[in-house]
Formats: sequence, C-alpha cells, structure tokens
Amino acid sequence: MVVFPNAKINLGLYVVEKRPDGFHNLETIFYPAPWRDALEVVPATGNETTLNITGLAVDAPTEKNLVMRAYKLLANEYKLPKLDIYLHKAIPFGAGLGGGSADAAFMLTMLNQLFELGISEDKLAEYAATLGSDCAFFVYNCPMIASGRGEILSPIKVDLSGYTIVLVKPPFGISTPEAFAGITPKKPKIPLTEAISQPIERWKDVLFNDFEPHLFRNHPQLAAIKQQLYDKGANYAAMSGSGSTIFGLFDKEIDFTVEGCTVFSAKL
Repeated sequence: MVVFPNAKINLGLYVVEKRPDGFHNLETIFYPAPWRDALEVVPATGNETTLNITGLAVDAPTEKNLVMRAYKLLANEYKLPKLDIYLHKAIPFGAGLGGGSADAAFMLTMLNQLFELGISEDKLAEYAATLGSDCAFFVYNCPMIASGRGEILSPIKVDLSGYTIVLVKPPFGISTPEAFAGITPKKPKIPLTEAISQPIERWKDVLFNDFEPHLFRNHPQLAAIKQQLYDKGANYAAMSGSGSTIFGLFDKEIDFTVEGCTVFSAKL
C-alpha cells in the first residue's frame, strides 16, 4: 500500500504563552500544502520490520524516525505483522512544513486501513499527538485552527482553492531552539479568527507569524524572499511554522525562482 504524505503551511502563528512544562501555547491555522513524500509498506522479507529511506538524506537513527515510531506505537497495542517500510523524502527538513509529522500520521492512518484495526479518526489523532505537536493535524488533513502545542484542533472554513502556492526553501533550516530564542509570548492584537475572515489581500496587514521578526534579523535572506514574492504579485506571503520556508499565495500562475533555493509551486 502506498500513500503520499503532504506538507502544511501556517496561516498566522502566534506564541501566546509559556507553559509550566516548558512548552509554549500557540494559536495558528494549519492548511494542507501539496508538496509530498511517498510512503509504502509491504510484507517483510525478513524477520524484522525495516525502514528504507530514499530522497533527501535523513540524519537520524531508524528507531527515532517518526514513521518507525508510529509503527511501534500501534504494534504495541495491536497484532501487526513485520513490514518493510519504504519512505521517499521530498519535503525538506527544518522548513516549517511538517514533513516528518505528516509521515507519522499517514503511517498511522495507513496501518489502520490496511489491517482493518477499526481505530476512529479521533483516536488516531490522539495517537498522533503523542508523536509530535502537529502530527494530529495530518490525520484530519483539512484546514484546522490549532491551539495548545498545536494538538488541540477545530475545523475552520478557509478555502484557498484556485490559488497557486509557491514554497521557497533556502539552503538552511531553522532549529526549534533558535526559533523560540527570540520569542516573547503575547496574544495577537487581532484575533486569529477575525484576521482570517478578512479578504486575502488584507492578510498582510492583519495575519502574522511571531517567528518572523527575529528570524528575519538572523537570516536576512528570508525577508528578501518574502519581499520578492510580494514583488511578483503575491496576494499573501509569510514564513511557515518556525522553519525556513517562505510561501506565497497567488491568484495567477507564476514562474518563480531564487538562486540557491528549492522552489515548489502548485495550484491548491
């Protein structure tokens, strides 16, 4: 069985408070983006479950890979056979696109379907949330307003159908410690639900990512990419998550390149 885990973007991202457990409470909207990995499972040829990765190099031991952790999570509670797992990585790392989280959530969903485990969507989301803060979103994989660490989700009506999305990933990622180092938690001046209800042409004035100011100072190339997207006619442009990808939304098809960067574009 083969599935194609997709990326996500963040429409607005606010760090509203620091929690007693050291994490931060966020407010954001997750929206699916069509940059995809490929994930396949087949019966194991040996006596153990294996994970085989192609595409972008993954600098992590197999046992810590989110796909393997997702398999073990369900295997601990359900009688699953040994599998050979094939993951082709195309979604870049440290990019704010949630590629690893998507892989894990799609693995859970695929195992549930393939072996007819009968796990409800909400229960799958609970499992996914134990693997990562934004994993649960990819179980539902539709526009969601998120709070808490990103695991508290509610559907929200946001439709970008017909827009062209351009995702620009520079040749570096951003670590979580760097992203949060410059953050002072605060509530947004304009509530997220109010901001997103505005016409997309007004989003640039009301919908913000709290990580942009200090990360743009640290990495001026990010600010330059965002400006280039607006110069090309983007209706809205922003950084996705706490990673280094800048995305632009266009109401027309666009040919966009940035030297040294990976650029992906598609119609939503």
